[in-house]
Amino acid sequence: MDNLLNFKDMFKKSVLKMDAFEGVSLVDLLLSLLVAFLIGMFIYYVYQKCYRGVVFSHNYNMTFVLMTIITALIIMTISTNIVLSLGMVGALSIVRFRTAVKDPMDIMYMFWAVSAGIASGAKIYSVAIIGSLVVGATIWWLTRRREATAPYLLIVHYEAAAEEEVKRRVRKMNGTLKSKSVRADITELTVELRIRDDNTAFVGEFSALEGVKDVALVSYNGDYAQ
Repeated sequence: MDNLLNFKDMFKKSVLKMDAFEGVSLVDLLLSLLVAFLIGMFIYYVYQKCYRGVVFSHNYNMTFVLMTIITALIIMTISTNIVLSLGMVGALSIVRFRTAVKDPMDIMYMFWAVSAGIASGAKIYSVAIIGSLVVGATIWWLTRRREATAPYLLIVHYEAAAEEEVKRRVRKMNGTLKSKSVRADITELTVELRIRDDNTAFVGEFSALEGVKDVALVSYNGDYAQ
């Protein structure tokens, strides 16, 4: 019964408060925005350095900085007044984001920016800073680990006379056959390879084989060629 009365008193007090920022001092406001900005810039830097897509979008990367700051502002606003928090939830519920996000990693960066903004707006700076450092270090490590064995598509056009030698070399490299097409007397072979430290000397060896017309090596991210 006492808890119920306390909730009613708290609700009435919150409703009667007209000043939305009564509970936020200027120092807290500036500090939260500063932390949100710095973390947003850190996300911006990590995204720029670890991006492995086809076309890098500077404008899209800028949204992470703004998203972190705006989220911090929202959290500071709704934390001062129950009525404002209910109104903010209602307003945000009608927002629809229709921009297609093709890369799952981009969604992860969005959640990172929102989470950091929430922690900064709630003045839990240790969580925001340490959590962002851990996430950034994890992304950097996973990205560099992936680069150590980068996937490539080897595309070879050759005549029938070179088929056995080409197959022998592909098997030796532990390549995975993706496609093979024959047009007249020319065969096109597409093989996925894992290459360490950008060692592409074998391309010249394939090109030197008798009967090989041309060789192409294309960077490959698992979904599409770049």
